[in-house]
Amino acid sequence: MWSVSACSLFNPTSLPLFLLLASVLSFNVDQKNSMSFSGPLEDMFGYTVQQFENSEGKWVLIGSPLSGQPAHRTGDVYKCPVGKEDNTCIKLDLPKNTTVPNLHEVKENMTMGTTLVTNPNGGFLACGPQYGYMCGKQQYISGVCANVSSSFQILNSLAPAAQDCAKELDIVMVLDGSNSIYPWSDIINFLKRFIKNIDIGPKLTQVGIVSYGENVTHRVNLSQFDNTPDLLSFVGELPQQTGYKTMTFLAIETARREAFTPERGARHGVKKVMVVVTDGESHDLYNMKEVIGDCEKDDIERFGIAVLGDYNRQNKSPEDVQRFIREIESISSPLLQDHFFNVTDEAALLSIVDALGSKIFALEATTGNFTSSFEMEMSQAGFSAHTSKDAVLLGAVGAYNWNGTVVMQTAEGTVIPGRSDFYNPKSEVGYEGLAGYIGYDVQSATTPDGMLYITGAPRYNHTGRVVIYRLNEDNKIVVTQTLNGEQIGSYFGSVLQTIDVNGDSYTDLLLVGAPMYMGSERDEQGQVYVYKVNQFKHEFTLKPVNQSCCTDRSGKCTNKNEPCGARFGTAIAAVTDLNLDGFNDVAIGAPLENDHRGAVYIYHGDKTSLKQKFRIPAGGDGEKVKFFGQSIHGVMDLNGDGITDVTIGGLGGASLFWSRDVAELHANMTFDPVKINLQQSQCEYGGRKSVCVKTEVCFFYSIKSDNKDLTSIRYDLTLDALRAKARALFIDMEDKTVGDRRITRNIKIKDQERICVEQTFMMSARLDFRDPLMVSLEFGLVDEDKGPVLDESLPRSINKTVRQYLVSLTRVPFSTLTIHSRAKDKIDVTVNIRNSKDSAYNTKHLNCAFSESCVECAVGYPFLGSNVEVCFILVKFEVNSEHIQEVIQINVTATSDSEELASTLNDNTVHISIPVKYEAGLIFSVRPVDEHIVIKEGEQYSPIFNNTRMIGEEVNISYTVALLIQTYRRL
Repeated sequence: MWSVSACSLFNPTSLPLFLLLASVLSFNVDQKNSMSFSGPLEDMFGYTVQQFENSEGKWVLIGSPLSGQPAHRTGDVYKCPVGKEDNTCIKLDLPKNTTVPNLHEVKENMTMGTTLVTNPNGGFLACGPQYGYMCGKQQYISGVCANVSSSFQILNSLAPAAQDCAKELDIVMVLDGSNSIYPWSDIINFLKRFIKNIDIGPKLTQVGIVSYGENVTHRVNLSQFDNTPDLLSFVGELPQQTGYKTMTFLAIETARREAFTPERGARHGVKKVMVVVTDGESHDLYNMKEVIGDCEKDDIERFGIAVLGDYNRQNKSPEDVQRFIREIESISSPLLQDHFFNVTDEAALLSIVDALGSKIFALEATTGNFTSSFEMEMSQAGFSAHTSKDAVLLGAVGAYNWNGTVVMQTAEGTVIPGRSDFYNPKSEVGYEGLAGYIGYDVQSATTPDGMLYITGAPRYNHTGRVVIYRLNEDNKIVVTQTLNGEQIGSYFGSVLQTIDVNGDSYTDLLLVGAPMYMGSERDEQGQVYVYKVNQFKHEFTLKPVNQSCCTDRSGKCTNKNEPCGARFGTAIAAVTDLNLDGFNDVAIGAPLENDHRGAVYIYHGDKTSLKQKFRIPAGGDGEKVKFFGQSIHGVMDLNGDGITDVTIGGLGGASLFWSRDVAELHANMTFDPVKINLQQSQCEYGGRKSVCVKTEVCFFYSIKSDNKDLTSIRYDLTLDALRAKARALFIDMEDKTVGDRRITRNIKIKDQERICVEQTFMMSARLDFRDPLMVSLEFGLVDEDKGPVLDESLPRSINKTVRQYLVSLTRVPFSTLTIHSRAKDKIDVTVNIRNSKDSAYNTKHLNCAFSESCVECAVGYPFLGSNVEVCFILVKFEVNSEHIQEVIQINVTATSDSEELASTLNDNTVHISIPVKYEAGLIFSVRPVDEHIVIKEGEQYSPIFNNTRMIGEEVNISYTVALLIQTYRRL
């Protein structure tokens, strides 16, 4: 196309350019041919999954934490064979064979399979965090893990929080029986309820009873009864002591000196426990300091119970009540929250029996002398687990009153951090009441400076926290950094995953899940935070982008843009290089997406970052498998094609997705001749003469894996794809006839092979020069459901144009260019153009296109002939004084699509400079316009005027020079 443009030499203000880059979906996970494993939804079959290999073959391990319900839901792990005719999953019966010696175990609700991780040294670890054991009548939930060998044999059981029950306690009840106690039957009921939960015997717990008022009486010696029923029968008839005085410290001293003696059945080395129940201030308070001091020396652990019945019945003052409470607190051992109770009256004693029993019987499970040592007994160790090269990490969320901790098994032994090792008690006041759940998930990171350990506390300060720490030479915890969540209730830190993206053996990224992060629709959309490990700096955030319709339970579409409360980030897995680009990948589960059907998102690694993604939705019947994406694992090639496969679990089943090979297919297209000259017909087919063009299409194919099978590719060539009727048709070279505008061919190609094919097309005899001829090439695999997939980052089509020309040389110089002004603030540009040589081809007339500094016009149809001149007013310029001060400069250039020698291009451009004599925009005016002096033709006046009256009335004329202020349109 021939065109002319006129441009000023100043540039308009630069504008920012925003580019929207489309996501590249390099999708090579085969969803159509996945392998499925089914199990009971109510057993939570599929809650955890792991890929596994041993000498017998390849397996998918599937955790089912509620297996065996309703009566004995111990949970279990199933091994599911891969690559065998029978893929029936087999239960491993781990709970039956997972045992801790010397404990009265409780396995009914141990939830085995809640945690499932493979061991880099072989075998795997399966945990049941609800595993418990009994000490007397008290159950403790310590958790247990089965260390399973590669041959599915349990090597040993890990229960670092479980301890042998002390079993033996000597408990002396010191009961106030003064007259103010009423009714006494409530005290009896309290005693019976308390004793009922105790296993009494010579090698178990012994109970003695001392009652007092004004005097002290031994009612039951420690060794008097050797079973619970006999003691209960005796206690039912226990009389009230009576008396008008309350000699509390005399009773305590008598119990210390006499009740805890061998003569009354006390045993050497057995813990001594004293429970004091009283309803009023003592009459011998002066002995308190000495008596309690002696109890401390004898290691007697004391529980104090203040009964406020008499104080309430007599409406005593708050000061009296507080003085009484302080006295009973002074009797109780520290910590007071474990050792001191108060009740409103005698009947209310029943409400504290269970709590009192829990505190006392906790002593049976601890090796210390006091209840304060009760720290790990409810720890649920194994709630999370991680195996690194040098340690096994077990998250224990229930430790230390649900503040949690991480137990570590190292070569040197077991490391159990202290109560305050993961926080600073000086700066974090009130931490112990936060129940942060440290150990909810655990991970490790390998850095050039050594190993780092990472744990999440999703309830810390309600927003969640991640703690990064290391072990010093003494195996002590050294916290190096903390990462804090930003939204209350998001459960930031509940899911952790580290990833070595570039495979250099050092961790690059830490991903932190916040699956309950509230989205814009006030639902738990979830999101994942990505941190650079070397800096632990928040780099970016991953959010789900739902690609299908959100539905309610009736199947009705509700919202197409939101992820429907997806809980994105419930599971995060580092996946070994799926698309064979040399970088490891990440899979993120969103199990609540689409009405709990679930989905998984795959992010490809890119050096030390993440890019791209594709989505694997839950397939099949949504009623069979729920929460697809609850668990993910992908580190092994399970079908022997050299590519990592992905296992995804939901509740009720798991699916194994085969990863397909990735291939690169490059294409190129060339033409001979490169331009079409319709005046020179050089071929004849089907009785027609015209111009023929040979099209060579070349393909280069390469496969990323070691699989080098032959592949069939297809290609489609289309002529003049943008036109309804083509100006060219392909020639069938076999029968020498003109065919169609489109051809489709298949060819075989192998790895690292370059294949070229040639096709010929003939131009129409009808002259048509309006635009070039476009040739479109589309290419791909013949069978897209089998074999490799093409790298989606590469194009699948090519469009190239073949230009036409009449002759080989065209010149379009200017004849004249005139600039004139019709107004003082405007300039017209008139262009005269003459084509002094051969015709300029393929031209047409278009309206002029304007930009801020240029005007471009297309002229001539169908071409500008030889020695033809065109004259037109190109544009009107308005002067803008902001940019023009001394010289107006204009460039006018003539171009065409024809070829021209470089030596003759000099007359195709004209440069115009217009000097500015005065400032642009000045306006001269006179006022008043209708007042002036008129001299009539032939009228004569005296050469000298002595008075103005001789020529008429006086006229005042004002001449004004002003700068026009307005906004100009710049052309």
